[in-house]
Amino acid sequence: MTEQTEQTTPVEQTEQAEQPEQAPPVEPQDAVPPVPEAAPAVADPLAPPVTVDPLAPPAPRVKKDRRVLRAVLRWTAAVVVFGAVGTSAAYGITRMERTDVPGLATETDGRWDYPTISKPPLPSGSPAPFADANKAGAHYADLRKLVLPAPKGAKADAALRGEDGWLARKTFLAEYAEKADREATAQLLTDYGLRHIAARGWTTQDGTHTRIYLLQFNTAAVADEVITTKLANYDSPQYAVRGAAVTERDEKFPERAAVDEITRFAYTESKPYGAEQVRQAYLSAGDTLALVVQSRKGTAPAVPFQQTVILQSQLLG
Repeated sequence: MTEQTEQTTPVEQTEQAEQPEQAPPVEPQDAVPPVPEAAPAVADPLAPPVTVDPLAPPAPRVKKDRRVLRAVLRWTAAVVVFGAVGTSAAYGITRMERTDVPGLATETDGRWDYPTISKPPLPSGSPAPFADANKAGAHYADLRKLVLPAPKGAKADAALRGEDGWLARKTFLAEYAEKADREATAQLLTDYGLRHIAARGWTTQDGTHTRIYLLQFNTAAVADEVITTKLANYDSPQYAVRGAAVTERDEKFPERAAVDEITRFAYTESKPYGAEQVRQAYLSAGDTLALVVQSRKGTAPAVPFQQTVILQSQLLG
């Protein structure tokens, strides 16, 4: 700057004193605001702004590329902050139960509307089936009350009501397609001392037919041997049920839905289906084994089948 611009007359100083509200002159667009020497190179995006003394001497001119770098770093920090918030929000939703997420109602995923389910009371002084004191793994509660109730709106299957709630063996054996399989299973039940059978069946409005059988033996060891060595294999059941000549392991049944103390073998009919698709599962639960069968013309949905098997497992657990 020249000497002429540096000199000011007393008149000019007086005019400046009389006009204190006059805004300071605007710096050129390429001017950089003064930066305190102690400020860090990358400012915290959540920290309060730094107050700069307007009377402090101007800082040396910073190159334009550094100003661009600071702007890029500020935007990067902002993106990281918002990205972290978005990630935590998404994680929170994935960890919530489906019924806890607004807009994701249970009726949209195919689940049935079951009534409130609770385990029947145990006789006084009787242990639970998997208590340490219950070496036989016995279910002391009434077996007929351990059968899963039908969902709301379903039509009961009168053929599975039995006499006083106890099902005849021949009705259960009719579930198997081949005569030779029915005879082999009948002999198996006799050899291993079957005590009794409780059952329930129903048909929902979409045409899905459900049958549940609970077979009780004297001890958990006997029931486990029957189901794991005589009825259920890893890849397919030992005997085919009606309508499912070729069956394979249900690989899509969620493993995380396992119920403690319950051994599950879930199967589905292999393609191509016949007139209907059949799904089935064997459950080993203490002194009791269960067979759950669902069939439907065309295809049998997976969700209500999984729901039914899990609820029945919880009742037996």
